[in-house]
Amino acid sequence: MKSNRHRGGECADCSLSRRAFLSRTSRGLGGLALASLFSDGRLFASSTGAPHFAPRAKRVIYLFMSGAPSHIDLFDPKPLLARRQGEDLPGSVRMGQRLTGMSSGQASFPLVGAAAGFRTYGRCGMEMSELLPHVGSVADRIALVRSMHTEPINHDPAVTYLLTGNQQPGRPVMGSWVAYGLGAENRDLPEYVVLLSGGGGQPLLTRYWHNGFLPSRYQGVQFRAAGDPVLFLSNPPGVDGDGRRTVIDGVNELNAARLGAVGDPEIETRISAYELAYRMQTSVPDLMDVSREPEEIRAMYGADPGKPSFANNCLLARRLSEAGVRFVQLYHRDWDHHADLPAEIRRQCLACDQASAALIRDLEQRGLLDETLVIWGGEFGRTAYSQGPITKTSFGRDHHPRCFSIFMAGGGIRGGQVLGATDDFGYNVVADPVHVNDFQATVLHCLGVDHEKLTFRHQGRDYRLTDVAGKVVQRLLA
Repeated sequence: MKSNRHRGGECADCSLSRRAFLSRTSRGLGGLALASLFSDGRLFASSTGAPHFAPRAKRVIYLFMSGAPSHIDLFDPKPLLARRQGEDLPGSVRMGQRLTGMSSGQASFPLVGAAAGFRTYGRCGMEMSELLPHVGSVADRIALVRSMHTEPINHDPAVTYLLTGNQQPGRPVMGSWVAYGLGAENRDLPEYVVLLSGGGGQPLLTRYWHNGFLPSRYQGVQFRAAGDPVLFLSNPPGVDGDGRRTVIDGVNELNAARLGAVGDPEIETRISAYELAYRMQTSVPDLMDVSREPEEIRAMYGADPGKPSFANNCLLARRLSEAGVRFVQLYHRDWDHHADLPAEIRRQCLACDQASAALIRDLEQRGLLDETLVIWGGEFGRTAYSQGPITKTSFGRDHHPRCFSIFMAGGGIRGGQVLGATDDFGYNVVADPVHVNDFQATVLHCLGVDHEKLTFRHQGRDYRLTDVAGKVVQRLLA
């Protein structure tokens, strides 16, 4: 008779191959996996789901101005440029900075003043362009950073660096890191949502909201302003909700069995995606309908239901954030003003000024501003000199990574302050520099996350959003 007794720590007759063991047990493990997912748990949970310390903000709304708005024309007044307009940029200021191919061939680099005047706003006396009267009206609620600086001189690496902490593509963006670190507030909505507006300018690549090497459940979900908010979310003709539920249940059983057999977390992501999409069929359509907002709220933003716009997206961002979406990122194009800057920057200010300020006011009146971090800005700044000729009505500005401006408001940020300074030419930072890694560390800090502890192991190394740099900018904090 064969015995099942152990000999030397092994079972004499229980030598199952790994393949046979997984085959026999995958059904039970798959059931465990499916039950775990349906009970709102995760068999292979990688998100921490909790902050490292008490957060000031629970959510982020990032208004990303793609193309790089000119700090000199909007946020950083430099009267010297107007006085010396047409004179060449001194070499002692430029200090051999590399230039883009668009202006490197110029025979001279003529200084040019701002496209519009500046004025003071709020009790704090913050100076901003007269093109931003609505943002100026909330000056006491925002922190204006005039000393941001970065390293890339072209758009794609600069956007990539700002969002991922590295110039090379392939790493997770900030929104994915936040979703991974803190998890979902509302299981019926994605943790990270992206909205697009603007008609041209720099292309918006989908990797700007990609999860990189994090599990793909943390990638940004792009919502559309017209038609189905998410492609293929609605049932096709001839399929009702019960039929869709039956199909999803069947597919999930197969996926769960495979998950139990091989333990691939991407299979878990696939199951979660099917379930989330099914729940979103109910949760998203009403949420994306801005016509449900009172008329006075739509008027405050300048929103027009049914017509894609930055204003509509700002109102949608408030609705999404209020519903529990962790990270909402708006990308608005058309800020890349190499020529015809005076006319183009006015056009973009008309498109963005009112809604940007309305978002801050609306969050405040709903009691949500203290727990929502609002960010406004682009990927770098603009040169003090004109790209191309200066005429009575037109000039352009080239890319400038050495300094640029952003503003922040809400959870964890002390409003009514200006941080940092640039030289008289708006060309170099001269006080309180804030590197993009410092900015990233500060955003995470407001959310209760230690940027040095939020890591993910990939290819034998622990990666983080701030890479190997970054420090929290304490002066920005409330």
